[in-house]
Amino acid sequence: MAKDKASRFTLKEKSWILYDWANSVYATNIMAAIFPTIFVSMAGSSGDYWWSIGTSVTTLLVALLSPFLGALADFRGMKKKLFTFFMLLGVVTTASLAFMSDWRMMLVGYVISHIGFSGANLFYDSFLTDVTTNERMDKVSSWGFAMGYIGGSTIPFVMSIGMLLWLGYGSPIAQKFAILITSLWWLGFSIPFLKNVDQVHYIERGQGTAARQTFSNVWRTAKEITRSKGLLMFVIAYFFYIDGVGTVISISTAYGTALGLGAVGMILALLVTQIVAMPSSILFGKLAQRFTTRRMLLAAIAVYMVICGVGFYMGFSLEPSQDAFDKAYTAMTAQAGQAAQADGIPDAGKAIDGYLSDARALMLEGKAAELSALALELPDADPAITAPLQEKLTGTALAFAEQNAGLIDDYRASISRSTLMFWAMAILVGTVQGGIQAVSRSYFGKLVPKKRSNEYFGFFDIFGKFATFVGPLLYALIGSLSGRSSFGTLALLTLFLAGFITLILARKPLEQLEKSKEAEA
Repeated sequence: MAKDKASRFTLKEKSWILYDWANSVYATNIMAAIFPTIFVSMAGSSGDYWWSIGTSVTTLLVALLSPFLGALADFRGMKKKLFTFFMLLGVVTTASLAFMSDWRMMLVGYVISHIGFSGANLFYDSFLTDVTTNERMDKVSSWGFAMGYIGGSTIPFVMSIGMLLWLGYGSPIAQKFAILITSLWWLGFSIPFLKNVDQVHYIERGQGTAARQTFSNVWRTAKEITRSKGLLMFVIAYFFYIDGVGTVISISTAYGTALGLGAVGMILALLVTQIVAMPSSILFGKLAQRFTTRRMLLAAIAVYMVICGVGFYMGFSLEPSQDAFDKAYTAMTAQAGQAAQADGIPDAGKAIDGYLSDARALMLEGKAAELSALALELPDADPAITAPLQEKLTGTALAFAEQNAGLIDDYRASISRSTLMFWAMAILVGTVQGGIQAVSRSYFGKLVPKKRSNEYFGFFDIFGKFATFVGPLLYALIGSLSGRSSFGTLALLTLFLAGFITLILARKPLEQLEKSKEAEA
């Protein structure tokens, strides 16, 4: 009975876990899925460019400020105040986005709300050392990620998508709903945290100004991290493998799109990732308690190396069929464009390109009837003029499909095989994505001084923010130099391998550091 009671979450632990449920909706609705498309549609052709700039500026600002904010938060009574400020900053500015009509103001609002979201997460992570013990840290951290996946990342997101489908994606009401539910969900489920979680470990403010002490503490922490071999090696390993994790998340759909996989199928596969990640995160925390956190991190990295291998084969096996089809289709479209020039038809070139793009998709889907009935979109042109052009294009498309039936079948079979592999990767990612993030957070919390946990988590946050820069750059560089996206995935394999080797070499220093922290507890 005593053991059962001890295994239950305390009120503080439950309240801390619930904040991940509260704020994860921001990551899906505002950062990833819904608001970016709203912003780009309003900003026009340069919308994606400005969105990228806004995201980069936010990441850079938060990364540079994290150590200083962390050091300031370690003073008595400061952590809760700073958490509340940044959380409310994020909630309020997110809500204001629903009432903005100028894309420039929306960009400014997004940057401020993102700073609030990221800043609050910094303090939230470090509160882990205040709400639980070292023995329970893996379990509590894992449940946080699990509840974020199944709650904030799923329920309000599905509700928002439902509204957009019901009222139409361009509906202002549906768009406002998707934004406002983010703020309401975030604020509402943050209340238990605000009521029940308090700073337990802290340092007293000494002589001098808070700013001077803060800078002094940041410099001291940086030196202590470099002097502790175990902690330094863990942070280096974390930099490499978390870079790989972040890159897998950010490029997966882009990689699949480049290979010609269906967008709907990929979105559904990624939704499965979210669902699988919930129980897997909890299981991962339990296994970390049984087999040690370091071993579970090594296991997760090994799974990611398998994922990279599958991803490479997925592309490597598909690209020859894709290249052969694209080469033949490009030649056909060039001939069709030359043969179908029609004087006096406005936007004929653009309409022909649209027709040929739609025809390509129908060929690969095996829809012969739809291909025969595909219409050339020239609504303002004289039908007497467009009819011969329509007939010529239809005949060209049908002839190509018949003459290249084997080529099309090969490519279609490759797409089907690669789609299955994409689903397999999505499930594999779901088994380790939440777990590796959760136990990395809890393991770091066990290794650092509790009274200065926020300060150390500030540096931890820097590595997490800057890590997502290297992976995409390597993927793009190797892919462009080789001319094949599949080779870009091998660059990610090297990141996981570097993290894996570093973590193996760090075994003795980390064991010594763990023992010293257990003795201090």
